[in-house]
Amino acid sequence: MTNGQIKLRSLITTALFAAIISVMAQLIIPLPLVPITGQTLAIGLASTILGSRYGTISILLYIAIGATGVPVFAELSGGISKLIGPTGGYIVGFIPAAFIIGYYMEKTSFTFVNAMIANTLGMIITLVFGTVWLKIAAELSWTAAIASGMTPFIIVGLIKAALASWVGIIIRRRLLSARLLFSLKEESM
Repeated sequence: MTNGQIKLRSLITTALFAAIISVMAQLIIPLPLVPITGQTLAIGLASTILGSRYGTISILLYIAIGATGVPVFAELSGGISKLIGPTGGYIVGFIPAAFIIGYYMEKTSFTFVNAMIANTLGMIITLVFGTVWLKIAAELSWTAAIASGMTPFIIVGLIKAALASWVGIIIRRRLLSARLLFSLKEESM
């Protein structure tokens, strides 16, 4: 397989993960200010499976599609207003979270334990970005922002981190063995 074919397959897989994030964003448990969604689980899966470069690109593609107005964000919403609104910090936080998850996995190894550590770090990054943004955009006190933007998501976030780690490692191994995903070493050849 040529380097061009490997890159093409990697880009197709990256776009597929942007679509998966869009679909999983519609899995919602409503809460007063910030709903619990499947987005963060999908972000963890994309980053665990694709690594830092393509995982981050899939999130950037997802955000770019949503920013143009395509209803891919939670509750079938889209547009710049969603990015600058009270929940926009979570969406923006997906970018560094995805990079850190993938980077940590690449620098250690693609095991469940390392994936759990990486996905927990990603969850914390997303929650911090989201809570700070929520405090500013909704003009909340720190206590109110933490109570509505962070606290309700910690246990659910850990469950999603475990799922993304477990499922992500299994899918990554299967995609590698089926030659539908390539390691960094293979891609740079």
